[in-house]
Amino acid sequence: MSELQATRICYDDRPSAVVNPVSTPLPQRRGHAAATQASARVLLAEPDAKVRGELVDLLRGEGYSVDIANDGDEVLWLADMHPYDLILMEVLLPGKDGMSVVRQLRRKNAGVSAVFLSERRSVEDRVAGLDAGADEYLVKPCAASELSARLRAVLRRERPRRAHVIRVGDLELDLVSRCAMRAGKQIPLTNRESALLEFLMTNSPRPMSKAMIVERVWDQYFDTQTNVVNVYVNYLRKKIDQPGLNPLIHTMRGAGFALRAS
Repeated sequence: MSELQATRICYDDRPSAVVNPVSTPLPQRRGHAAATQASARVLLAEPDAKVRGELVDLLRGEGYSVDIANDGDEVLWLADMHPYDLILMEVLLPGKDGMSVVRQLRRKNAGVSAVFLSERRSVEDRVAGLDAGADEYLVKPCAASELSARLRAVLRRERPRRAHVIRVGDLELDLVSRCAMRAGKQIPLTNRESALLEFLMTNSPRPMSKAMIVERVWDQYFDTQTNVVNVYVNYLRKKIDQPGLNPLIHTMRGAGFALRAS
């Protein structure tokens, strides 16, 4: 592996272009491809700080919420604490290596998807990773577009196990197209609004606290003292609770927010 390949994990696969996503972030992809994973929460374990920064920029640019683990033991600890949709990790981790981590997750019957992105590139390494329980194994360097597409494919394979469309009252959200509909009208949503709406609808009619919303819709380093949750709830209210329609989003004093049909 060349020095360039060792320091850049993702590259833009345009002719003659090699991009460091830290200094030149890839643009967020629009349309269906960007929307399908809008609410996914990813745990990233990459020991190289430079590569880790590149991957964080790429993943967040794609609309994922991203948490970071520093070693294999922390991956297992965080996976027990939070409902991740996908874990993206290097095989060569401090502490427990990635293979051991995946085997332990599968022994616990953890349903989280696991993807290796590793410097270990032999056929034997790739076979061992898949046999250990990984859903995908990619080698470094990897085109940013390919990594994004393969993560979407892994999440799509997981998606059929869940409901395709969720409904509360006359509101529905398609979890694949990320389209919301109410009273026969399509409701345009940003990635973050879609993630928030899915979380509220999935847990309806129970109220969700601000801390619970932040944990699921944003990430572990998000400032819980900010009022951004209130701001995004108001964005959704303006789009969903139109004049003449029964309000669905309710503020529960001391408990948070709930989405429920009257």
